[in-house]
Amino acid sequence: MDIKSYLSQSSFIDLLLDAVCVVDRQGRFIFVSAACERIFGYTQEELIGTYMIELVLPADRARTLQAAQDVMGGEPKLNFENRYLHKDGRVVHILWSARWSETWQMRIAVARDITERKHAESRQQALFDISEAAHGAEDLMQLFKRVHLLIGQWLPALNFSVALWDQAQGTLSFPYHVYDHPQQHSNEALELSEQVIRTGQAMLHRSPDAPSRLGVPLATHKGIIGALLVKSSLGEERYTEEHQELLQYVSTQVAAAIERKQLHARLQYLAQYDPLTQLFNRESLYERLDRALAKARREYGFVGVLYVDLDHFKQINDQYGHGIGDCLLQQIAKRMKHCVRESDTVARMSGDEFVVVLDNLKHPDHAQIVSEKIRQNLSQPLLIEGHTLHVLPSIGVAVYPENGEVAQQLLHHADTVMYSVKKSGRAV
Repeated sequence: MDIKSYLSQSSFIDLLLDAVCVVDRQGRFIFVSAACERIFGYTQEELIGTYMIELVLPADRARTLQAAQDVMGGEPKLNFENRYLHKDGRVVHILWSARWSETWQMRIAVARDITERKHAESRQQALFDISEAAHGAEDLMQLFKRVHLLIGQWLPALNFSVALWDQAQGTLSFPYHVYDHPQQHSNEALELSEQVIRTGQAMLHRSPDAPSRLGVPLATHKGIIGALLVKSSLGEERYTEEHQELLQYVSTQVAAAIERKQLHARLQYLAQYDPLTQLFNRESLYERLDRALAKARREYGFVGVLYVDLDHFKQINDQYGHGIGDCLLQQIAKRMKHCVRESDTVARMSGDEFVVVLDNLKHPDHAQIVSEKIRQNLSQPLLIEGHTLHVLPSIGVAVYPENGEVAQQLLHHADTVMYSVKKSGRAV
């Protein structure tokens, strides 16, 4: 009696929870126990004559073939782990013990399904790593890259995108996306992310003959701010509800991190800028003026300081209301920024008072030229909510080093000149 017949007649083998497999030298199954159907999804009849390597996950095939060669070379394998594709597309983690029978010219192996254990270990480690990454990332791009790397350890994630929804602007952006077919990215990612953001629900698309796609919302207490998207490659493991649950946990961590970063950025912005006009505030003005003066001292250059006050602004506020007054200040701020260079500083000191720092002037007279440009620009009529408003500015000019060598001296001189201009009734 050969080994195949003996095993076939030994019904007690089919009682084992672990699978017993016999493979010939060519790598074909010649015997499998009943447990194989539970583990792999295929009946005994379907497996007999099938090449073992065809069931192995493509990523694990090379080392599985090497392990088989080692076994046939007389080196028994204990506790060898690899992954197989279940008949329904799931990935099954297997722990093998195998040896070669020289007498029968066959590999005899026992396979244990350790999928649940591997998933539990992977899930626990992934959750810890994701949480740690979300709290420790220096910036969002670093976080997105780290998250991509981590989720790739427990699900196929060669294709990974982060979509962010700006509700105020009504725009969708992809600050991070890695895609194996970039030309397909815009349509596929846009379609899936819009579905997820619109519904606020996870979306899982899978079919036997196409890559599976999974998208989950980035949700905060303020609402949906975006989505995480992954797509498998053809022939890889298809996504499951378990993958969806894990990615949803990840999205919770990422959404919280994004919210923290955005709040931090907002606080930093408020610390530097005036919230109404979006100009630099008083504290930022002093910092930038000090830097400009330090540079001028090193390079023997000039710095101009313009102190700008709007004449009769209070009357506009009283006549038209603070809403119109605020709009006026915003328009004035935009006009002033258009009159200077990118490297110059325009700041709101308080109320209707502004300061302009002209950095790295080539000649002291250039400060007066810019002052005249600002005066002419601000003197042009403004149309705000149907009202035509006329504003005349009073501007005082100070130049380093002629009018002072430190910030306070220059600001004081420019302020004094500005008030002198205002009292004289000449808005120049």
